[in-house]
Order: sequence, then structure tokens, then C-alpha cells
Amino acid sequence: MPERTYSLIIGGATVEPEGRYAIVNPATEEVVGEAPEASVAQAEAAVQAAADAFPAWSRTSPEERAVLLDRAADLIDAAADELVPLVQAETGATYRTTKTIQVPQSAARMRRYAQGALESTLDPLPPAVMPSTVLAPGGVINAAANRVPVGVVSCITSYNFPMVNMSGKIGPALAMGNTVVVKPAPQDPLAVIRMVELLQEAGFPPGVVNVVGGTGIPASEAIVAHPATDMISFTGSTAVGRRIGEVAGGQMKRLLLELGGKGACVVFDDADLKAAIGGIASVWGFHSGQICTAPTRVVVHRSVHDQLVEGLTGAAAFMKVGPPTEKDTVVGPVITDVHRSRIEGYISAGVAEGAEVAVGGGRPDGLDVGFYVEPTLLVGCDNTMTPVREEIFGPVVVVVPFDDDDEAVAIANDSDYGLYSYVWSADTARAWNVATQLRSGVVGINTLQRNHEAPFGGFKQSGVGRDGGSYGLQAYSEIQGLVWTS
Repeated sequence: MPERTYSLIIGGATVEPEGRYAIVNPATEEVVGEAPEASVAQAEAAVQAAADAFPAWSRTSPEERAVLLDRAADLIDAAADELVPLVQAETGATYRTTKTIQVPQSAARMRRYAQGALESTLDPLPPAVMPSTVLAPGGVINAAANRVPVGVVSCITSYNFPMVNMSGKIGPALAMGNTVVVKPAPQDPLAVIRMVELLQEAGFPPGVVNVVGGTGIPASEAIVAHPATDMISFTGSTAVGRRIGEVAGGQMKRLLLELGGKGACVVFDDADLKAAIGGIASVWGFHSGQICTAPTRVVVHRSVHDQLVEGLTGAAAFMKVGPPTEKDTVVGPVITDVHRSRIEGYISAGVAEGAEVAVGGGRPDGLDVGFYVEPTLLVGCDNTMTPVREEIFGPVVVVVPFDDDDEAVAIANDSDYGLYSYVWSADTARAWNVATQLRSGVVGINTLQRNHEAPFGGFKQSGVGRDGGSYGLQAYSEIQGLVWTS
């Protein structure tokens, strides 16, 4: 991978950062590149540049915004040979994940919101016959709801899918006529910075898309707290989301927060166990468990508990842990050594509280370099245990038994989180009924597949707001009521 310099982009200009820091490949522990560290003043300048660009950009036609987003998607696709190895080196994602999801889905989201820019922002409302009052004469009064851009949006993302997560924010925000300040995760910001460069190349006017980066909290808080920031769109931990809410709440800023998850996967006695086991296993080691929608909390009917555990234990044997550049690797490294230690701490806490390790539980043999964790299955669990209650964000699945439908719902809902859950049953009416009782933003019924047009977001500590499909356009809009006489 050729060496290159990554800098800030503020107001359309390449800006030398206050400092730089090393980005480490989680598989090799080698330095991938040097990332820019923005100062507070530079973060504030990025917000001001976005604010200065907003009036003109918000008045551009939907057609113009669609053309630029489509062009950006084409440039991302054309740069795949550069971006795929870069994202893989930064994140430790497997070859298949990087090649099929990390990069192409970023372009796909830009194209989706190129189409979204052309969606109508008007929702006609029924006319109302109003009597005369001391305020105004009566008559037939018409009305419409109109969606308008929010303003300056600060886009802050987590490390697991750096380009995909960020394009899912930039795309709908720009489609609606907002300007953005991009703040990628400190662990892997390089591909996101390159993506913003491609947006500049696509022709977005100066200041419409700005990027700052770094590890420091002050610069991040500066883009959240700046008076010109109208909205914060954040994907990441619940703890950071709470802090953003504290900072933003005093200024009544719009929030879109997609936070932690501890997905319940309810498996009933009549479920297709082969399909359920296959589904759980497919996500168990996907991106080393660093995915908020994973069914990491399996709530299974006691009559099929042993069969499910046996099936998952057997599946682990086919989940090769190894270098992500090897095409047959299923589970690569986690993002940092610190995060690996955190995952190991949760496993140890579970064992201390009475859980049993059915498979895994440690570091794989023969991989002394890189931040690897074995796919781990904890059984004999209940909802009081730490690894059952906390988001681990690693390749760890816990199993909790239940005896009847009401208990299954109670166990699934006994969580601080409610992002993405699952129900498996041959009786689809039963599954649907249970799904509607789960306090979860999304529920998959007999499938792990996604529908990207569905609203996405969480209940409880899993976040605020919804995006996905046209809901993403709504998320980056303010609703304005227009009223007129006949």
C-alpha cells in the first residue's frame, strides 16, 4: 500500500492538522498510516465553513444534488482497488466483508440517496372548513407538511464500518440540502478521509462536506457544542451518546443517535433449529462480533436448549480465525488490544458469575501477532450475569433458557438495550405476536437478513430517532407546516 498524507478538509481546502497519530493494523500490528489530529480551533472552523456554505447549498435543486451524489458513488466504485486494502488494513475486516460490504455498500448508499433527493418533500393535508374568529375570517383552509433541511449536521461514526456508516449519514443529509462536518472514528479514519476527497472531486461546493479527525475529546465536543451545529448524527457507544445528548440538549439541537445493542434472539420449541443455528452462527463471528445488530443473547426454549448449544458448538469448528487477508478466514481480529482485553474481561466475569464456556474463551493458538479472540459460547446463563447484560462487541454469544412465551418476552425485554432482536418459530403468527411485544427498534422474524428501506434505530438505551431508506431523509429534515386559503 503506497504511503500518502491524510489531512483535514475545511471549506474545500486541504488543511494541515495540529498533529498526527499512527493507525495500527489490528491483524499485523503494523502502522497503516498517519491520521490527522484536529485542534479545537480547526473543528470550530469546519463547523463555520459548513454554516457559511449552507444557505447556497440548501437552495440547490434536488436534481443537482442527485447528480453529485451519483457521481460520488461512481468515484467510490472506481477507487475500490485503493479503498478495499485500506479499509481492510485499518479495520481488520475479512477479505469477503471488505470486498462485498465495506466499500461497495458505501457507493450503494450514495446512489440510494441520489434517488432520495428526488423524492417529494411535500405531504398534502386535507382542507379544513374553519369558522370566522376574532383572529381571522373563516373559509376553506388548505395545508401541507413540507420537509426542509435542518442545517449543519455533525456526522460522527464508530469504527466497525467506517465508510458504510458515514455514507449512511452523508448521503441523506446532503440529499436533503444540509451541509456536514464529518468526524470519523479515531481507530480507522483514513478511508473516510479519502471518501471525502472523492466527494470534493465529484464537485460538491466548498464547505458542503468538511472532515476533521483525531483522538481528542475537546475537538469532538467542539463540533457538537458549536452554536452553528444544528444536528448531531452519531453511531457508537451508549456512554458517548449520553454525553452528546448532555452537550446538545441545552441548545435544543436535533439528535439522531444509534447506540449500543444486545440483541435478543428468541428461539421457540417449534423453530427450524438448523436455520436458527445457521443464522446465529453467521453473525456470531461476522466482523469478529463487532456489529450492533448481532443476536448475541440467545433466548431458547428449554426443550431445544441442548440441541441448539450442540449445533452452535459444532458451528464454531468451521469458523476459521486468522489473518483477514486470507480468503477462507471467517473471524479476523478485533480493532485494538485494549478492546480485546475488554472482551476477555467480560468472558472472565461471566465464568466468575457461574456461566460455562461451551467453546472458545481465549486466544487462538498460533496467532501471536494481532488482536484475535476465539468465537466464544457461554451457557448456563441468566439475565443477572454481566456478559448477558452488557454489550461486548466481540465474538461472544450467551445462551439463556426459557419455559413459555411470556417468560421469553420478559427475558428478552429485561435489557437496557433495544436495537435489533430476532424471533424464530414455525408458527409465523406466534412469531409476529412476540415480535410486536419486544422493546426493540427492529425485529427479524426467521431471518438475519436486512431490508435497508425499513426504519432503523433503537428503543431505550439503544438510541434516539430512525434512519434507513426514506426514513433517513426524514431524519435529516425539519417539518414545516404551510397553511393558505383557497
